[in-house]
This record gives sequence, C-alpha cells and structure tokens, in this order.
Amino acid sequence: MAPEPEKEITMEEVSKHNTTEDCWIVIGNDDTGGPKVYDITTYLDDHPGGSEVLLDVAGKDGDEFFEDIGHSNDARDELKKHMVGVLKLTPEEIEQRRLDKENKIGGGGGGGMGVVAVVVAAVAAAYFYYKNSIEES
Repeated sequence: MAPEPEKEITMEEVSKHNTTEDCWIVIGNDDTGGPKVYDITTYLDDHPGGSEVLLDVAGKDGDEFFEDIGHSNDARDELKKHMVGVLKLTPEEIEQRRLDKENKIGGGGGGGMGVVAVVVAAVAAAYFYYKNSIEES
C-alpha cells in the first residue's frame, strides 16, 4: 500500500493560525528536506524556551530562528510529531526563497566592504589634514 501523500498548505493558510489556541509554524528549507507545516498548539506549554518564543513566529516561517538556536535531534523528533503538511510555494515564493538564500550566503552584496572603504577614506583625510596643519605651523 502506497503512503498517503502529504497535505500541501499555503503560507496564506499558515498565517491564519497565529494564536495560543491555534498555532502553526513553518520549519524547514532545501537543506533539511523542504519547508513543512507544524501545528504546535499542544506543545506551547511544553517548549523548554517558553511559549513566547514560539508565539513570536506563530503563523510564520520560523526556520531561521529554529536553525539559529541549534536544536537537538530530540527536538527535531518532537517536531515531527506535530507535522500537518508541507508548505506549498508559488513560483514567486520559490524565487524569493532562492534570492534570500543567495543574499544570506553572499553577505547581501558586499555592503560591509563599503563601510570599510568609507572608514579608510575618513582616516586618510584626517591624516592629511593633520599633517598639513602641522607643516603650516
């Protein structure tokens, strides 16, 4: 017997479940098997970090927060118990996720180097101003 196909759920639907009485979140990305939808309503009181952190991402994509914390395998196993489906993405949402990932990996286009260049230019200008003011004295 073939396994039952996973239910596809849109982000619009997920966004409607954002309260303590009805709390869904999206966790997952291309590197972890794709975004999945979880109904964590019954888990809110059991979460070791408190329900508040979960409610902050209720009805949203909480994958980045989940991964940044570095959850254990036990936490990932617990999460599986609450899965209600997979996130159905539109072509636009797929492209936006791809761009977000590129920007995260690429550092957002090198904006940090621009700051370094401005600081170096300011230091150089201050040095030349100071050097010229001493020579004129």
